[in-house]
Amino acid sequence: MAIATINPATGETLKTFEPLNDTEIAAKLDLAGETYHQYRHTSFQERSLKLTKAAEILEQEKADFANLMTLEMGKTKKSAIAEVEKCAAVCRYYAEHAANFLADIYVKTDASHSCVKYQPLGVILAVMPWNFPFWQVFRFAAPALMAGNVGLLKHASNVPQCALAIEDIIHRAGFPQGAFQTLLIGAAKVANLMADDRIKAATLTGSEPAGASLAQAAGKQIKKVVLELGGSDPFIVLESADIEAAVATATTARMLNNGQSCIAAKRFIVIEAIADKFEKLLLEKFIALKVGDPMLPETDLGPLATPDILQDLDQQVQTAVNSGGKILTGGQPLSGSGNFYPATIIRDVPQDSAIAKDEFFGPVALLFRVPDIDAAIKLANDSPFGLGASAWTANAEEKQRLIEEIEAGGVFINGMVKSDPRLPFGGIKRSGYGRELSIQGIHEFVNVKTVWVK
Repeated sequence: MAIATINPATGETLKTFEPLNDTEIAAKLDLAGETYHQYRHTSFQERSLKLTKAAEILEQEKADFANLMTLEMGKTKKSAIAEVEKCAAVCRYYAEHAANFLADIYVKTDASHSCVKYQPLGVILAVMPWNFPFWQVFRFAAPALMAGNVGLLKHASNVPQCALAIEDIIHRAGFPQGAFQTLLIGAAKVANLMADDRIKAATLTGSEPAGASLAQAAGKQIKKVVLELGGSDPFIVLESADIEAAVATATTARMLNNGQSCIAAKRFIVIEAIADKFEKLLLEKFIALKVGDPMLPETDLGPLATPDILQDLDQQVQTAVNSGGKILTGGQPLSGSGNFYPATIIRDVPQDSAIAKDEFFGPVALLFRVPDIDAAIKLANDSPFGLGASAWTANAEEKQRLIEEIEAGGVFINGMVKSDPRLPFGGIKRSGYGRELSIQGIHEFVNVKTVWVK
């Protein structure tokens, strides 16, 4: 894929970039390595002041950064502004809490002094996706920089201006030039980067194939990697649920980021007794969504990021129909320019079919009916993924069963799955391993050092 800004709402190529050559990559690696040896000795207070400044830049210039995201990958302007605000929040969170998260922990042993220290690892490579082009990067960069690491960003090739803007924000905030650098390179260069001794670990958010490729490259070098991959999140609605609230949240959860989110609700599993009502209300909500120019405030659903994503989604829908699924609304790409696909609901896809277990990365909801909570939990867990799950009930015993028995990195009862700087985020099964955010996130890329002094 060329490194370029291509407006997904029009198909127009706005700007192209030459990938870095090997000499330029080597120079950036040299700078990162040199910077780390000085930067690791800075104080938490100094890092905190700089990260707080980054938050201020994000807040002051959020409209410009939002425009950039919308132009490059098509998310609605209002959701792009919210993304920038969330980036500022994660910067402030780690600026405030990192010193406590990484403070020495003293342990009483037979030594005169023993403790656990948390120390930085070095240069961390971040391979990031296009769908949340600011948030995915800042939720890595904020804890990594506060821990004393330095970062190299290999961003998705369709959001190069976002990648460069993030580098600029961090530099303007006062961090050294080598503390965070963007590498405008293709995916084929990643394995060679992982083989470089200066890179100590990596993190990736993206597809299963991309995650497997990075994990393989990291494994050859015995290097730590954190993976946040795909998801086919269940959204369970039981008989005692507030159906109107569940439907409203279901619509938001499925259409998040034009449906292009790993934690978007994708499989709607509804108890038979209330399924007709839920289906009717959800259909009304989907039909009412306004598809169009993502820059306009009234737009609910913008374009998909690339023509390939549009084509892949349409093929999945046709496969679902050929497997026995029934389209209730949508189901075909919209005519005209841009990568637009309407809000789509498909019911009656056989639960044991291969397509029922796929991740649909776009505004398509699969609707399933089940007789009881046992069947709901079984179907929810019948997936190669295990990222998040949302479940709706007013019954205390059902809440506890759902929390205990659903196989996922996060379970949200009567609410939408979302990431929050205060809570760890990540998945199990083919959704990846490791955690981002909270105290667990900053501990992923540190040396947990045991100290024992007699």
